[in-house]
Amino acid sequence: MIFGAILAGGIGSRMNMTDMPKQFLNLGERPIIIHTLEKFILCAGLDEIYVGVHSNWILHMEDLINKYVPLKKDKIHVVAGGNDRNSTIMNIINEIENVHGVSSEHHIITHDSVRPFVSARILEENIELVVKYKACDTVIEATDTIVISDNGNTITDIPARNLMYQGQTPQSFQIELLKTLYNSLDEKRKEELTDACKIAVICNHPVHLVKGETSNMKITTISDYNVAQAMVGGKLID
Repeated sequence: MIFGAILAGGIGSRMNMTDMPKQFLNLGERPIIIHTLEKFILCAGLDEIYVGVHSNWILHMEDLINKYVPLKKDKIHVVAGGNDRNSTIMNIINEIENVHGVSSEHHIITHDSVRPFVSARILEENIELVVKYKACDTVIEATDTIVISDNGNTITDIPARNLMYQGQTPQSFQIELLKTLYNSLDEKRKEELTDACKIAVICNHPVHLVKGETSNMKITTISDYNVAQAMVGGKLID
């Protein structure tokens, strides 16, 4: 089976607009997370969808599902998130396996809740490649020169731009593989390696690339929020 996993476990807001986590802010007339969820609902290749949410916001998330996508709520499952991104993924995996059992045929498509413009093509290619290769990541080619600085004051290196990519999501994995890689780490490494694809790379498992899109942006700052609002015809913030 193919499972969608929308990661919405954060409770902070770096935009300093409200005490509400940014995934629950309105984008146009609907919350950001509902825009994201709707993209997953429309993807026929996903059998079920899991949303990992901080325990304080589970009831709020369930209310949003009942309000905006009530006809699809049987396909959507809300799970308590963990202390970080990967532990939220593992909580979702545990819930999947509690219901559907352990299987080498289970794959998970993980995605940031605040990337509401993910396209059908990106989701479909993640499904295709994860089934074929067991691990894939969505990326776009770097358009700016990348500068490396070891001390934050001077340039250490400027790598060749044609080798550089910017990571997006989804990141997708065969569930058994991701569990094996994650559980091979000690607790310190689990805290350090917050990106699941980096875990695969560190453990020498190849991660194949899915071509992303610049529109598949992550809403992190007020500037990002205003760009996203402009894309849907919503109200901008000063």
